[in-house]
Amino acid sequence: MESVCSGCGQTTADCGQELSAWLRERLLADHGSATLQVTDPSVERVTVMRVLRAALGLGLMEAKTVVGQVLAGDYMGTLPEMEYLARKLRGAGVDAVAARP
Repeated sequence: MESVCSGCGQTTADCGQELSAWLRERLLADHGSATLQVTDPSVERVTVMRVLRAALGLGLMEAKTVVGQVLAGDYMGTLPEMEYLARKLRGAGVDAVAARP
């Protein structure tokens, strides 16, 4: 993830690691949030849960909550975060997209 400050021009790159909290907040402030949407209502919840548990390092109960949010269209984050999860889901055969609300 790379970010360039519009004020001073400083560039920051976070590669191969979790996005820092300040950079995540900056992305949300500058670009707004995005949602993760599963486009097939008949999707197997267990498949979505398995992918999210692996991608996000969630426990079973946490994943159950997140799956409910995803299927309701209420799971939000930065566009890169949501696109990452959408790609993981598509790789498991789940039709998913990241979208701006």
